[in-house]
Amino acid sequence: MTTTAKDVQALRQATGVGMMDAKRALEANNGDMEASVQWLRVQGLASAAKRADREASEGAVAVVRDGNVAAIVELRSETDFVAKSEEFVTLADEIAAHVAAEGQESLAHFKANIETMLTTLKENISIGRVYRLEAGPGEVVDTYVHHQSGRGVNAVAVVLKGANEETAHEIAVHIAFAKPLYLSREDVPQSDVDAERKTIEEITRNEGKPEAAMPKIIEGRLNGWYKERVLLEQPYVKDEKETVQQFLKGATISAYAQVVIGG
Repeated sequence: MTTTAKDVQALRQATGVGMMDAKRALEANNGDMEASVQWLRVQGLASAAKRADREASEGAVAVVRDGNVAAIVELRSETDFVAKSEEFVTLADEIAAHVAAEGQESLAHFKANIETMLTTLKENISIGRVYRLEAGPGEVVDTYVHHQSGRGVNAVAVVLKGANEETAHEIAVHIAFAKPLYLSREDVPQSDVDAERKTIEEITRNEGKPEAAMPKIIEGRLNGWYKERVLLEQPYVKDEKETVQQFLKGATISAYAQVVIGG
């Protein structure tokens, strides 16, 4: 019997196991759903499936820079007790190093490590967000990670063109603390902009502002909304008299990524 993607998804939803385990179970049982569930239990994956239902809101984030490449890997757990353990932090670092060197395909190499931790630590543990940034010709890459209780909790990687590594690092630090959602105004979904404009207009009307002044007031408040979310328009954290765009002095941000534990 042919196993379809729909069958695999259904088994994953029913048991909480990973895609490869679900596919393997269905293939071993000729697509029989009930038999596949039982097979997973026999294989010792049922307890892991139950743990998968529990929220993994804690964890550690590792960042590795290797030449012109930087990688960020989030390893999730249920408690900060596990996330702070040496074994957990070391694994996050190892995964990030492999992603930097070999790409995201290397994540498959750590499946056995994750399953072992599921058993020994008795928590829902999984790989979360993963990013790999590579600097091209004329570009530099740098990183920043904020540690708390021996683990990374806020990691950033950024690629700049027309700048040096020091500037790239300063931008990475800014991103860590300012937590922008978008690089430029053009990246903000139009639906979000339209919704915010409507809200601002309603607020302004309720305040009884003069009709003639409404457009200018709305645009001013919308610009303020952009400044909170858009990296290039944010006040630079070390000198709020200038924006990030002004601090760059003609350099450009090609890409950035940020992972904050619990965020």
